[in-house]
Amino acid sequence: MTQQRIYMDWNATAPLLPAAREACLSALDLAGNPSSVHGEGRKIRMLIENARRDVAALCGAQSANVTFTSGATEAANWVLTPDFRMGKTPLKIGRLYISAIEHPAVREGGRFAKDAVGEIAVTSAGVIDLAALEAALATHDRESGLPMVAVMLANNETGIVQPIADVSALVKNAGGILVVDAVQAAGRLPLRIDELGADFLIVSSHKIGGPKGVGALVSRGEILMPSALIRGGGQEKGHRSGTENPAAIAGFGAAARFASEGLDDRMTAVSALRDRLETAMVAAAADVIIHGSDGARIGNTCFFTLPELKSETGQIAFDLEGVALSAGSACSSGKVGQSYVLSAMGHDPRHGALRISIGPSTTTAEIDRCAEVFAKIASRRRLSGAAA
Repeated sequence: MTQQRIYMDWNATAPLLPAAREACLSALDLAGNPSSVHGEGRKIRMLIENARRDVAALCGAQSANVTFTSGATEAANWVLTPDFRMGKTPLKIGRLYISAIEHPAVREGGRFAKDAVGEIAVTSAGVIDLAALEAALATHDRESGLPMVAVMLANNETGIVQPIADVSALVKNAGGILVVDAVQAAGRLPLRIDELGADFLIVSSHKIGGPKGVGALVSRGEILMPSALIRGGGQEKGHRSGTENPAAIAGFGAAARFASEGLDDRMTAVSALRDRLETAMVAAAADVIIHGSDGARIGNTCFFTLPELKSETGQIAFDLEGVALSAGSACSSGKVGQSYVLSAMGHDPRHGALRISIGPSTTTAEIDRCAEVFAKIASRRRLSGAAA
């Protein structure tokens, strides 16, 4: 009898929530353009604004400060720019500083020139080196413009949580702008843009159980904003022109509502499942390395290395056993390669690593089955006596 497949790659994309699916389908049945003033248009507009309110609530922000985009990558490309405005006054950003473990969408630097992007090291614990950031900001050339710092709240590979409040204090002391990639943190950690001290948050629908192809840039206020990335009809207050995608936005709103409700209880249960799996993994293979296990992580993520097991071999082995997991970021055109995150943390990336990421619908039976598969693969690795 064929074993039912187990999905453990939630950090790549979460399964579509029933409520999000229903919201998408209901929106597809509505006629009208959200920019039209007639009844049909107003109905679509209300749907979009309700979703905007829900995404704002997820981020502890004002709904007026949520701009919908096609996803987190577009939001990053929009906000990471040297060209800002303060009200109607142009504002120049001289240099972008990013941590060494940022998502590829941020590592590319948005609209900054390559030589205007500085990389800040992380510690062996996988958190940004605050002393290095402070030193970089202290030597920033203010005549070139203000400094911008982009740091993710939770790393997509390791799940390690970054000290954003401390980062914010340094950035504000330097008179800079702080952009926080909250894609993996949304629905897993409380998000309050003011408490984080961020000027901008980036969030994505499909990471929290909404549809793919929609995300948002959330700002602390309406005065400080990047120059428009897409110009045209002036939608989204002129920040992102083009007719909105009501179905995707409605699904995003439904997912945001779910992510906001019962967060603590939901993540306590998810964390307990992750810990159960890791306990079984250590029992099966004492030499397994679970990256970030001695620090603060989001509760759904396990990023591990089995010495002598290559990432691509391990991923295929799990897949053949019916377990879907990944070797890190899913945003590299399907390529499996060495982890730059592990390299930044000082680990030998040739050892490779695999990421298990789970969610609210993951069951104890699935966790136990995954542990069995892990034990089988670990044992096979030892018996073979060679790198897989």
